[in-house]
Amino acid sequence: MSASLTHLLETKKLTLIVSLPENRLDLARAAIDAGVDVIKLHVNVHHRASGNSFAAVNTYEEVFRKIREEFSGPLGIVPGGEFEDIKRMEMEQLIQLGFNFYSIYAHHKPGWLMQLGGMEKTFAITNEYRFSQLGKVKHLGVSALEASIIPGEEYGTPLTFKDILSYNALVQSVDVPVMVPSQRKIEPSDIPLLYEAGVKAVMLGAVVIGKTEESIKGAISSFRETIDSL
Repeated sequence: MSASLTHLLETKKLTLIVSLPENRLDLARAAIDAGVDVIKLHVNVHHRASGNSFAAVNTYEEVFRKIREEFSGPLGIVPGGEFEDIKRMEMEQLIQLGFNFYSIYAHHKPGWLMQLGGMEKTFAITNEYRFSQLGKVKHLGVSALEASIIPGEEYGTPLTFKDILSYNALVQSVDVPVMVPSQRKIEPSDIPLLYEAGVKAVMLGAVVIGKTEESIKGAISSFRETIDSL
């Protein structure tokens, strides 16, 4: 049985997650070879940061099985890009395929998803959420929070100390681990400061890792090295 996301977030100094730009075995292998801790995939989503679209679960059943066979770490899924895209039957299917957790914006998340057994539950917030609205959420069954708080028009720009202050404030206002996705073009040199701010995971996506095996392997390797030296 693969390790849980919660276990990694609780025991590792900083967890390294990859959000793959496409659901492809070769890209997953590149990430695995480079030492990633967690792999996140997508279905039923048009992804703004990468410009990619993802189809329904059935389209990827075989590739998901193969990735699960080759990867022993936690496997996450973004099950849809809108409230209407989230289907109970597909969630059951994803559990059968070995997915360990899901991640979705809170405003796209139907209440029944919180009752779903067999998967850890995380949620994402945008820059439109006020931190003061959040507070304690662990008792609701939440494992972690994804801080997607950079405005869309600023994707791909460098991380600033203002961002660090925001992540730091968010960490202090919730009682679950905070994961930071690479909406900014995060560099390995940003890692120590993110760690000091209390961030428990970085989630590298297309903005940082690119879309090829080589770029994914190179980016993850350099982040792996920096995280291991914390």
